[in-house]
Amino acid sequence: MSSTPGAAQPARQSVHAPESERGGTPNRWVILVGGILVQLAIGAVYAWSVFSRAFQAPESAMHLSKVQAAIPFEVAIGMIFVGTFIGGRIQDRRGPRVVALVGVVLYSLGILLSSFARGADQLWILILGYGVLSGFGLGLAYIVPIAMLQKWFPDKAGLITGLAVGGFGFGAVITAPVAQGLLRANPAEPAAAFLPLGLAYLVLGVLGALTFRNPPSGYTVAGAPATKAATTGDDPAGRDFTQAEALRTPQWYLLTAILALSVTAGISLISVASATAIEVAGFTAAGAAALVGVLGLFNGAGRILWAAASDRMGKMPAFVGILAIQGLCLILIPHAGAAWMFVVLAALIYTCYGGGFGTMPSTAGQFFGVKNAGGIYGLMLIAWSIGGVAGPLITTALIGDDKNYTLAFTVIGAISLVGAAIPFITRKPARPTA
Repeated sequence: MSSTPGAAQPARQSVHAPESERGGTPNRWVILVGGILVQLAIGAVYAWSVFSRAFQAPESAMHLSKVQAAIPFEVAIGMIFVGTFIGGRIQDRRGPRVVALVGVVLYSLGILLSSFARGADQLWILILGYGVLSGFGLGLAYIVPIAMLQKWFPDKAGLITGLAVGGFGFGAVITAPVAQGLLRANPAEPAAAFLPLGLAYLVLGVLGALTFRNPPSGYTVAGAPATKAATTGDDPAGRDFTQAEALRTPQWYLLTAILALSVTAGISLISVASATAIEVAGFTAAGAAALVGVLGLFNGAGRILWAAASDRMGKMPAFVGILAIQGLCLILIPHAGAAWMFVVLAALIYTCYGGGFGTMPSTAGQFFGVKNAGGIYGLMLIAWSIGGVAGPLITTALIGDDKNYTLAFTVIGAISLVGAAIPFITRKPARPTA
């Protein structure tokens, strides 16, 4: 095997690996590509807004109300945490491939089931398919590459997990225009567009998941610290944390709070981005819709950029930047009367929002080890649910009928700025020794 820096070194085969995952050491870059394929497929869930508008359109046979059209997506987001929690624990014990395959199959089946909804009386099909099945499958599949790739790339864990979750961010950007074309072809039956999309997600996700496997015992990478503990837990400096041990440390709660605050800050704008662009910066409805699509690119790019930056500047300084920049931009954005200023501030917020998701997986791995990363980080994603609910609720309540964007974003911005102090008191815990 080559001794080029960054090249995987020969290693004995893990006796703990499931039979289906045994064999020679594969190319870790192929596994990275597989992880990105899976994330692209499941990240398409964020294209729901395209379908939501179609389901409410007068020409749609379903003709849902605004509240009804939001229910399937809200259920899906709620189920994600259930999937990441269960999937993370199973992955740590059984390996990544089986969890990822089950996840992408359930996710795709939920999308395919949704394609059979035709009338308003069949909203339950969308809730069961897109909401329950796809949301749960998404959570199962989402956590797998995040935990697995840290074991394959100990030399660049931040960048690599950033690339993986960046795929999730870009999934909706790719899916939205494709879905829009399918919807224009059959506006009376918008759910029919889920059939070809579900098949595409299934093929893409299965192809990616089939590459998944954990590194063999003793796997090392030239130029990086030995990662024996990642597969065996045998580290002379202390072993990796179990999930229960991580939950007994204050650091787990501090990291979860940091992620929850980042999500709250970013999604407070994301949830009302179109209306804010129209009413604050004077965008037309069409211009605001186009802007929202473009801003999705910054969400995806931020996951990669901040993750890579955190490898260089350190994890806690990166989170100070993520929270402080979001806070300042939120406070300024209600006063951005010029379109260019609004775009710059919104792009920074989206970039930092994505950056929180891109940086936290490798941070958790650095703090608690990667042997049980699936379960530890999977449970930490409760921050996604907390922030995803709190941000929009606080924002819409404060904006109110009088459209007080200044009050809403100033409050959220101030919370984010105060939260930027948390990384200063967050230190890596000592590893367990017994």
